[in-house]
Amino acid sequence: MRVLVFCDVTDPWSYVGVTRLERAAATFTILVGEPVEIAFRAAVPGERADVRDAVAAARISGIDLDVEDLVPADPTDAWRLLTWAAESGDGVQRDLLHQLWRAHFLEGADIADPFVLGSRAALVGLELETAEALVASDEYAAPVALQRETAESLGVSELPHVVVENTWTLAGLRSQDDYVQALHQIHREWSEQG
Repeated sequence: MRVLVFCDVTDPWSYVGVTRLERAAATFTILVGEPVEIAFRAAVPGERADVRDAVAAARISGIDLDVEDLVPADPTDAWRLLTWAAESGDGVQRDLLHQLWRAHFLEGADIADPFVLGSRAALVGLELETAEALVASDEYAAPVALQRETAESLGVSELPHVVVENTWTLAGLRSQDDYVQALHQIHREWSEQG
C-alpha cells in the first residue's frame, strides 16, 4: 500500500505521529505480508497547544524531546532538501527527515542552517556538494510550495495527515495501535476494491 504523509520538520506532533505510523506499518507488514511504502510532503503546521504538550506524547513513543533548546526555524530549505532526497527513494527521504527531526528536537540544532542541512544530507548518503549547492539556490522551492498548497486544498489542519492509496485519510496524532487497526481496515477495503 502506498501512503503519503503531510507533515512538518518543526512540528513535534508530526515527529511523534510518523514514528508511530512507521512502527505500525512495520507491524502490519509482518502480520499481513503487504509492504507499506511511505512518502512525505510538506504541510504548514496548524496552531496547536504549546510544544511542551507534545513532550508526554513523545515520551510514550520513546522520544525525549528537548523543548528547552529548540531553535525556531523556517523549514522551507529542509523541505527543498527532502523533496530532492525523495528522488533517491522513499527510504532516503525518510532517513533524512528523521535526521532533521533529531537535529531540531533532540540536539537543539538550527535546521535552517545550510551547514546542518548539508551535513544531515551527507549522513544519509546524499552528495554533500550537491546538497550544499541546492540549499544555496532556490531549487525545489516551487515543488515545496505546491506540496503546501495541496495540503491546504485537502483541508489539512492536523499533523501528521496520512493519506492511504489516495483515498483513506487519518488526520492528527494517533496511537500506534490505532494506526495498526486503521491499516488493517483500509487493507481489507482496498483488497475488496481489487
